[in-house]
Amino acid sequence: MKQVTQEAWAKRPLIISGPCSAETEEQVLETAQRLAKTGKVDVLRAGIWKPRTRPGSFEGIGTKGLPWLQQAKKITGLPVAVEVATAKQVEDALHFDVDILWVGARTTVNPFSVQEVADALKGVDVPVLIKNPINPDLELWLGAVERIAKAGISQVGLIHRGFSSYGNTEYRNAPMWHLAIEMKRRNPELMLINDPSHICGRRDILLEVMQKAIDLDFDGLMIESHIDPDNAWSDAKQQVTPEKLAEMLEQIAWRHEDIDSAAYHAALEKLRQQINHLDDELMQILGQRMKVAEQIGTYKKNNNITILQTNRWNEILDRAFKKGEKLGLSQEFITRYFDAVHMESINHQNKIMNS
Repeated sequence: MKQVTQEAWAKRPLIISGPCSAETEEQVLETAQRLAKTGKVDVLRAGIWKPRTRPGSFEGIGTKGLPWLQQAKKITGLPVAVEVATAKQVEDALHFDVDILWVGARTTVNPFSVQEVADALKGVDVPVLIKNPINPDLELWLGAVERIAKAGISQVGLIHRGFSSYGNTEYRNAPMWHLAIEMKRRNPELMLINDPSHICGRRDILLEVMQKAIDLDFDGLMIESHIDPDNAWSDAKQQVTPEKLAEMLEQIAWRHEDIDSAAYHAALEKLRQQINHLDDELMQILGQRMKVAEQIGTYKKNNNITILQTNRWNEILDRAFKKGEKLGLSQEFITRYFDAVHMESINHQNKIMNS
């Protein structure tokens, strides 16, 4: 099984699937067999311990579910993966021959918990995936990677499952693709897979997010699958049947990172040069904008006016949304852009106020 796990870990795209929670032995084994039958799944997953936001929800079947995964592995020949959050959970998972571990978002956010897991992994040879923290903080994500790596784990991967975001309505967890891309840029050697189930929170937009991840050159997907999604004990709305999963994977347009074509590279280079020129122009315009912001700061200082004026900020956003709609720009992009520009303007004006 060690060799099978290594082959799966090296495969691109890597497809991990299984129920959000292991509920019964029958449910786990039937899900595993139906997923294996699709021929499209490389690793089986199941939640054994489920850290929930509030008490009273189903928090996992616990250690008694691990033998079910052992049996699922024996029947299907596929490696199995579970989430761990404590040293005891690491110990139990390894005792029952779990092949791949992952650190969940609620654990990544807490360096003490990550360190406990890391300490339990010292001297162990097992691949570990690390989900992004719930809040949009790359340093916490990087810190978790470093703690696990320092424990001697040589095979570390990343899972992008979206971030909690105030005002987010479309997704369960806002994807904030730019953060996942930045994490990959900083760690190009690490595998990065996408978890559309937790980003979406509902099955009707799963395929859209799956395709976006593949278009962005993610290394694989982790999707939750259940034999009876509507009656799942946890996260029912975001799970799909094994057969539906296979259908969705068939619909994805799988992209290549590169092709061996001189004409393609020449055309792409020409377009990239256009982007470079436009970026230069944008930088010059932004520089001019900041000079105007400094003048505004001076004027406010001389007239004893506060830097932040909410009505003006709302006016800027409303105007940008209307203009952006005509240009095909999303509100998410516009908000992110103006948030950054606005904070930079405030910083410039603050320096003037205190000079």
